[in-house]
Amino acid sequence: MNNQKQQKPTLTGQRFKTRKRDEKERFDPTQFQESIVQGLNQTGSDLEAVAKFLDASGAKLDYRRYAETLFDILVAGGMLAPGGTLSDDMTRTEFCLFTATEDLETMQAYAQVFNKLIRRYKYLEKGFEEEIKKLLLFLKGFTESERNKLAMLTGILLANGNISASILNSLYNENLVKEGVSAAFAVKLFKSWINEKDINSVAGSLRKVGMDNRLMELFPANKRSCEHFSKYFTDAGLKELSDFARNQQSIGARKELQKDLQEQMSRGDPFKDIITYVKEEMKKTNISEQTMIGIVWTSVMSSVEWNKKEELVTEQAIKHLKQYSPLLKAFTSQGLSEITLLLKIQEYCYDNIHFMKAFQKIVVLLYKADVLSEEAILKWYSDSHVAKGKSVFLEQMKKFVEWLKNAEEESESEEEEAD
Repeated sequence: MNNQKQQKPTLTGQRFKTRKRDEKERFDPTQFQESIVQGLNQTGSDLEAVAKFLDASGAKLDYRRYAETLFDILVAGGMLAPGGTLSDDMTRTEFCLFTATEDLETMQAYAQVFNKLIRRYKYLEKGFEEEIKKLLLFLKGFTESERNKLAMLTGILLANGNISASILNSLYNENLVKEGVSAAFAVKLFKSWINEKDINSVAGSLRKVGMDNRLMELFPANKRSCEHFSKYFTDAGLKELSDFARNQQSIGARKELQKDLQEQMSRGDPFKDIITYVKEEMKKTNISEQTMIGIVWTSVMSSVEWNKKEELVTEQAIKHLKQYSPLLKAFTSQGLSEITLLLKIQEYCYDNIHFMKAFQKIVVLLYKADVLSEEAILKWYSDSHVAKGKSVFLEQMKKFVEWLKNAEEESESEEEEAD
């Protein structure tokens, strides 16, 4: 047995070759920036040439790794430090979005540059969206003119579907909102967006990302009212947006009221209390009686599990509506509200096929309960009905309408005799 100590292996003086793929390249955007800046300085303000240069450079430069640097240069002329100021120690170009002419035509041309670049290099899509979100958070670090250009560009990009409306989340930043930067930026953005498309397109994009009900948040809490929003955007020439926001708030208020109403009904609250609460909410949210009777009808009809058998559901409906007739009566004080209710009943019976034969019995019940007047029923029958199930329901109502007309004629002749 060898008593000598075994020598430990040593790495001294030995070199191991590292595989190329295992080497971690140091993140250094300096050279990348110099290449892009040099190219932009050569192409100058010719945006067609800029697009061609960017297209060709993607084959030689690492766009995937230095996407943020690339977009910073194209927008601001150089790499941006946190807060939105240009880094001092870096090369920069005078040919970028922020130094361009502040008009819609120039911004449309810039949007085309970004559009071509992202279509050519699809992997830049996510990085570009992240860049826009970042730039919106840096708004306070930019001049008013720079903000205006960025707003116009963003509106055009949103209209063209280059970016998602979710980027607008950045505008709800507390500091931007507090200082009025978000609202002023939104004016320019929505103007260019609506100019490219229309309010319906804008509304659709906002709904898609759940922002259609959040526009009020562009203002501080003490100014977050429909009136302030409406005046601000109408004065800025965006009445369409103002009307859309008002409508959205109204829809939101109606949904909330319907939810509260259904909860009160399921708890079995007294009708007197429910009616008082609903009338107060109508005043607060400016909801008309015609709109309210539709909400009440929907709430009443959705508060019960209906029998699926046609012969049993009519009896169940009559019993249920007899119980809730005082609630319906409280919101049919006007002729228009009665017509609205009749149309709601017609649509409901048509849309829920097992209610088709119940229509006439429901109308007669509500007539006897003083919810519907003979004038409203006759008006509905003659010219105010809708197409849904028209022939079936008019046939069902024929005998009752004849009876109403005869009763009306008899009443008139009795009055004439009395005179």
